[in-house]
Parts: sequence; C-alpha cells; structure tokens
Amino acid sequence: MATTNRNKEFLAAIKPEAKAEIINSIAEHYGRTPEVMLEEVTGADAYHLLEYMVEPQRSKASLLMQLHGMRGY
Repeated sequence: MATTNRNKEFLAAIKPEAKAEIINSIAEHYGRTPEVMLEEVTGADAYHLLEYMVEPQRSKASLLMQLHGMRGY
C-alpha cells in the first residue's frame, strides 16, 4: 500500500486528539499551518509519517502505530 494511504489509514484510526497532536507538532516543526501539513502528509508524494516528526511526538506516534498494527508500513 502506498505511504500516503497508510498515513491516511493511521490518522483515521486514532483518536481525533492524537491526530491533532501529531499534525500540530509537524506543523510547528515546519512552521506551517496544520491544514497545510495534513495535506502534505497525506498527499501523493508523502513520506512515512514518522519522517516528518521529531521527539517526543515521534516516539508517541510510533507506539500508536505499533498498537494499531501499522508500524512496519
């Protein structure tokens, strides 16, 4: 499955609060709006979601991926 679909699948599977925390942390890191970064991480040329993230949110997201059986995508 393409990375973009897996990113979408993961973000849809987690609680809205966790999704907001992930997207907001990415937006803050890149100095962009959450809306722009959500489009980026779910776009056709998206990388693995963790590649956009920094600690400590990266580790939290990785754990959530493991809990949802999605870490290895």
